Amino acid sequence: MNEHIDDFKIVKSEFITSAVSFNQYPEVKRDELAFIGRSNVGKSSLINSLCGRRNLAKTSSTPGKTRTVNYYLINDLFYFVDLPGYGYAKLSKSERENLGKVIDAYFKNTKNLKMIFLLVDIRHNPTSDDKLMIDWIKFYNLPYKIIATKADKINKTEIIKNKKNILTDLNINESSVIVYSSHSKLNYQVLLNEIYNILKVF
Repeated sequence: MNEHIDDFKIVKSEFITSAVSFNQYPEVKRDELAFIGRSNVGKSSLINSLCGRRNLAKTSSTPGKTRTVNYYLINDLFYFVDLPGYGYAKLSKSERENLGKVIDAYFKNTKNLKMIFLLVDIRHNPTSDDKLMIDWIKFYNLPYKIIATKADKINKTEIIKNKKNILTDLNINESSVIVYSSHSKLNYQVLLNEIYNILKVF
């Protein structure tokens, strides 16, 4: 596949499987890009936005809907992996622990992960759960980028200010953050180009 980076698009996407343990991961091994964030941060909307699909990843107004590791095959080449959302207060302690185990199992057992995209809502400062998650990712020495979602909900001045807060609160550098909107497609091609550069398989 000899595309130029400016031409790169997702032209094919399909749901493959849901898993709660490593023995349920897809048998066909491919490079993986994982998406994680607190419940209702917009993971499913972002995946749908990138793929140009409305209902590839199921969205819901009810937080905590994603409870499994969901695999989507992209361009017949690599997987988007939608990880369970965290931080939903209405889940019981045991439910939260089970979700933690599902995420931990993925971190420990995946062999093909090229990048974790940690989603945070740019309208608010990172939560304590977001800070724990970035620490968890760093503990496993996993590659990561931050996607600051829902940028269409605030103005440019607020975006600049809130992005600085994200950098400070998560102790990361500016190159690690991509501001994004699934609604307006702000930085849509920027994120696609990032994916292209991460995988380098085209």
